Amino acid sequence: MKQTNRPQFIRSLLVSWILILHASLAPAQPNDKPRPNVLFIAVDDLRPELGCYGATPVKTPHIDRLAAQGTRFERAYCQVPVCGASRASLMTGIWPTATRFRNFDAFAEKDAPNSTTLPQTFREAGYVTLSNGKIFHHPEDTEARSWSEPAWWPKDPKAPTLGLDSETNRRLSRNQRGRIFEAPAVPDDAYPDGKTALKTIEDLRRLKQAGQPFFLGCGFVKPHMPFYAPKKYWDLYERDRIQLAANRGRPSNAPAQLKGSQEFQQYHLADFDENSEEFHRMMRHGYYACTSYVDKLIGDVLAELERLDLAKNTIVVLWGDHGWHLGEHNFWGKHNTMHLSLRVPLVIKVPGRKPASTRALVESSDIFPTLCALAGIKVPETVQGRAFTRIFDQPGIVFRESAYSRFVLGDAIVTENFSYTRYADDGAEMLYDLRSDPHENSNVSGHSTYRETVEQMRTLLKQRQDESSRFGTENSPGKTGQTKT
Repeated sequence: MKQTNRPQFIRSLLVSWILILHASLAPAQPNDKPRPNVLFIAVDDLRPELGCYGATPVKTPHIDRLAAQGTRFERAYCQVPVCGASRASLMTGIWPTATRFRNFDAFAEKDAPNSTTLPQTFREAGYVTLSNGKIFHHPEDTEARSWSEPAWWPKDPKAPTLGLDSETNRRLSRNQRGRIFEAPAVPDDAYPDGKTALKTIEDLRRLKQAGQPFFLGCGFVKPHMPFYAPKKYWDLYERDRIQLAANRGRPSNAPAQLKGSQEFQQYHLADFDENSEEFHRMMRHGYYACTSYVDKLIGDVLAELERLDLAKNTIVVLWGDHGWHLGEHNFWGKHNTMHLSLRVPLVIKVPGRKPASTRALVESSDIFPTLCALAGIKVPETVQGRAFTRIFDQPGIVFRESAYSRFVLGDAIVTENFSYTRYADDGAEMLYDLRSDPHENSNVSGHSTYRETVEQMRTLLKQRQDESSRFGTENSPGKTGQTKT
């Protein structure tokens, strides 16, 4: 066990005393019923490539166990397929517009200055709120009002790259972000995510001692590129046996605006040809290894939650901030409105609720009011999402007719059967029939057979755009969790 230095020990002790004092001064609850804690686990770039979602090649036993105990959402969608904007939207419960929450550099503080954040709402209700790792894209975003302590972020050893000699590191440093993958034989805490897991476990212990209800954010960066993970997670997979995407071609009839993310080109590709099968196989191998690495860290955190006897009164949320392409259409990453970029993994375990899976359409912005409803906290008026608490008892209900997302010039609507995008610059459209074409290989927006469907999707999209623009007004959507039946 690593020895804790004296300043850190004293600081931890002081914080624990403050938490205990805070708990003693907190208002009593009716009938002394304890308020539920919230453990909010955010994972960057995690698409539903998990065992519990049927992705059998990927080894994620700890997430699978959580899904078996909670509610697994099959049709959850992010508001924006890029990390900064997606997180700012969820944490405020506010939808994006052409001028709000546009890209990775979005700030809730700047884009929605009159909003109240999710952790702020819990903090004002008497909760201790802590942030470890990547919760907001920018640690300082709304920090003063959101968190009981300054947001904690591990130091990132981006240079030098682990396991490489100094000369190789100097060569790779010219490629902005270094090499795109590495697999050194190092312990879990050699990387920032491992440190985030340890910090979260430490906080669970002091929160247990304090006895105050808490909202604890735990944010992991992997499987975001670069694909850096300890070697033992790479060794879980045989690269030669990894299956590649079957649809590596561009969707037919897709407009010119549809592009894949070029983020991967900011790394040194280790002399791979990006169009080769070897490159595709390496990229999938790296993504799988990083996913298994994060799965293990999530398992460590959840095991400590159980050990401390906190699980019985803690709502656990596992959320991916957006989807990701793994070579489909020769795309890597997010940054478009295809179904693979918008659909996210979402698992919520609520104490006392039966395990279930649901195909109800939900949005990331709905998580904010849902957690408030589960904790008995009033939802701020600025929140545009809707609480989906009924789904936990009635997983078969229809909750939303559509889910709304956007990226730069593309506004998108996903319904039970269709995915539709309209581009603001020239009105170009995409329509994919998810029943007959679940992998979105053919844009049918120009087919006469789908003329009526296109009109319906245009109407739905216009309605959601209008609602989004009414942020902060009395006309914003309600937060009562009303559903269509």
